Amino acid sequence: MRKTWTLSLALALPLALAACGGSAPAGTTNGGGGQSGGTIKIGSLHPLSGSSAADGQQMDNGAKLAVEAINDAGGIKSQGGKKLELVSADTQGKPEVGQSEAQRLIQEGAVGLVGTYQSAVSANVSTVAERNKVPFVIDVSSADSILAQGYKNTFRVQPSSTVLGTSGAQFLDQVSKAAGKPVKSVAILHEQGPFGTAVRDAFKAEAEKSGIKVGPAIAYDAASVSDLTTQVTQVKASGADVLMVAGYYRDGVLAAKAVDTVKPALNAVYGVANGAFDLPQFPKEVGAAGEGYFDANYHADMTKPDMQALAQLYQSKYNDAIRTGAVLAYDSVQVIAAALEKAGSAEPAKVRDAIASGEVPTLIAGPGTIKFGPTGENLNATPILMQVQGGAPKQVFPADKAEAQPVYPAFKSQ
Repeated sequence: MRKTWTLSLALALPLALAACGGSAPAGTTNGGGGQSGGTIKIGSLHPLSGSSAADGQQMDNGAKLAVEAINDAGGIKSQGGKKLELVSADTQGKPEVGQSEAQRLIQEGAVGLVGTYQSAVSANVSTVAERNKVPFVIDVSSADSILAQGYKNTFRVQPSSTVLGTSGAQFLDQVSKAAGKPVKSVAILHEQGPFGTAVRDAFKAEAEKSGIKVGPAIAYDAASVSDLTTQVTQVKASGADVLMVAGYYRDGVLAAKAVDTVKPALNAVYGVANGAFDLPQFPKEVGAAGEGYFDANYHADMTKPDMQALAQLYQSKYNDAIRTGAVLAYDSVQVIAAALEKAGSAEPAKVRDAIASGEVPTLIAGPGTIKFGPTGENLNATPILMQVQGGAPKQVFPADKAEAQPVYPAFKSQ
């Protein structure tokens, strides 16, 4: 089964003219010169330690599986079957560490980078990529400010914060109205970095267009927070009928535990780009407290056979359920591999141009392939709405991506 799947994905990569001979390009290592033999290095930058280590390890694993799939299917055929080599680095979730590690990977010959999970880290890595003219494909980091710099070497696979926040507000408005109980007021709980702040602003602007009152908006430090009971008590006092939460996995779990303790009278807890609420690990960790939680987010499309096969492979290899971040890392490596195939060269500038003009299949739910616009945004990156039902996250909206109907109100007011 694995062999069939890897071949099908490899065949989906854009093909290019066979590479001609010459000196070894940047990022290759071989003992005999030329394009034969050796490997093409791709750098993987993720938080492998610190508060986000579980997500970072998942994403690095996803990148590894993509490299294995491509190599098992014959490598980069336009370059004589040259194999890929993934070189992993630990950002520790710190911008300055991500920056120095990106520089190190490039100096060691990486022709492209994928990463990094935290927007603040990706912002620093993008400056390194631009300075060195090496392509950087963002798997997870949504802050709009990253691609607002006019850089030519940074591309983003996932939706931006504006797309996530705007769509999240629209989905909430539509689902609540369809249920006959329109949202009146929303409190926001968000991590204080560029990701959470940008999602907050986009969500608020769109929700207010629909006549929804937004506030209070309460920020916290995702790296250091250990309890969110005080913040959720503020939400309870506000009388809001929905709590929107934008953050990472660990703090998403803390939010769910705080809601279970404080018991505010809510119709829904509603994540937007939340790093916990749509993952299979979340309901297992928080139990019944997470039942009914929504999340408007990018998400692996479990209706696709190739995605089902990847999930099975990940489970068997790592004894863990795959998270969407790992799928985005997998897709990001596929983007670089497709560009290497199309360019017929491992020169970073040619790889960059091939990424900019290419089109690559995706395992993420959305309207089409990965295709980048002039600013580096994926033109087909859109979120969908998930909800924990029966102890597992289900795709519930829009209708063409739904595995089940949304339940709203998600639970009785308390």
